[in-house]
Amino acid sequence: MSGKVLLLEDDTLFGETLVDFLEEEGFEVDHYTDSRSAADSLFEKKGYDIYLLDVNVPGMNGFELLERLRASGDETPAIYITSARDKEALFTGFNSGADDYMKKPIDLDELILRIRVQLRRHTGAKKMSVGPYLFDMERLVLYKDEEPLALPRKLAELLALLLSNRGEVVSSEEILYELYGDESPGNGVIRVYINKLKQLFGKESISNIRGIGYCFEA
Repeated sequence: MSGKVLLLEDDTLFGETLVDFLEEEGFEVDHYTDSRSAADSLFEKKGYDIYLLDVNVPGMNGFELLERLRASGDETPAIYITSARDKEALFTGFNSGADDYMKKPIDLDELILRIRVQLRRHTGAKKMSVGPYLFDMERLVLYKDEEPLALPRKLAELLALLLSNRGEVVSSEEILYELYGDESPGNGVIRVYINKLKQLFGKESISNIRGIGYCFEA
């Protein structure tokens, strides 16, 4: 999964590190060091898939920039990457319309994981067919013969994750983060959910790639 990223980061060296990393992961990145340049780019180009925003930058800060974007109807997913560590900054960040928030120093592998989670949540088909079933990706409801089936919330979230990556391997770490964030209960719970999905769709529907993750192939 790739896309186009707007990066607002006034630390030139750190920004270049992020650009190099993201480009290696297949993303196209426009890097800006001040909010005015970033805002001008948004009005001129648009078409970004995700915003990565520092907070303390020249001009209006990252919070103010995103607030203006949200007020204009821009729902592009946004992740703050900031050195601000207090709870007030965290609350301000999410209240301004952020989808996620990372405190520096950040782990690059965790960053790419969070980016992919946000891109999946904002893209993809609204409904997907799986044999005799139809799954509503937005409402997380599984239907058979037009009748809704009762699925536990986490099981439905796992199904949505696997279906949005149908035919591709999703790592166990990615599954745990998508379902539980930083409060991971461990891989045992994933195996329980996977077995429940296999009961619905058949044993051959999901492959276990040992030591890596799972792939929905039905």
